[in-house]
Amino acid sequence: MCVLPDLKPFGNVPPINKQELLAVVTESGGPTDVVRALLLSDDLLQREAVLAGEVELDHADLAVLSLQEAKDEQTLPLFLEPAQEDEPEASGILIAVDRIWRRYFHHAAKIARMTHTHFLATWVGFEVGLRNAMAKARAEALELDPGHYIVAPELADPEVPFDHILAEWTAASNPLNGLEVLDRARWNWLTGHERWYSFSNDEVAAYTAKLMLLNRWHRTLGKGVL
Repeated sequence: MCVLPDLKPFGNVPPINKQELLAVVTESGGPTDVVRALLLSDDLLQREAVLAGEVELDHADLAVLSLQEAKDEQTLPLFLEPAQEDEPEASGILIAVDRIWRRYFHHAAKIARMTHTHFLATWVGFEVGLRNAMAKARAEALELDPGHYIVAPELADPEVPFDHILAEWTAASNPLNGLEVLDRARWNWLTGHERWYSFSNDEVAAYTAKLMLLNRWHRTLGKGVL
């Protein structure tokens, strides 16, 4: 059984970092694959920041990827590398980073099925839906074809409305406020889907997602980047 420290409300300093959480879950025999799948999403964001020169490699907050993978000096895990026979015909219009995210979301959905972790499956649906709603809004604002920037739409939860989030996001006075709008929406969603005292994979997964969000926001405030 995983014994994890309490999480304070959004915006406070996280009580534990990603690496420590993964170690606790692994050592206690918890759902390591589920936690790794969730933490990998944050590692991929850090990888993008490293490759864009926004974050120095030795300051990257990684829990699953290696420094060499983050710097693109080593190939990513095979499940993130698209196989031609697995890619839909439309994938040719996707940029490289979107192809990686497509493979990532399918990997996380597969882990959810294999481990019977309902929370992870619903989290994938929410994150894919939010990502695609933002991509569509950006594309339409620039008079581009939104279809070129949509990732894994088959995994998105069609029941989740994003209009109110996008309205507040586009009305934000600066990029940092815009990030806060998105992350508070994520926090609120997580709070509504966590399952305390269930002693299940879902409880650990929900904790991981909230902790990951707290650590990301703490980095944002400290460094001005995700």
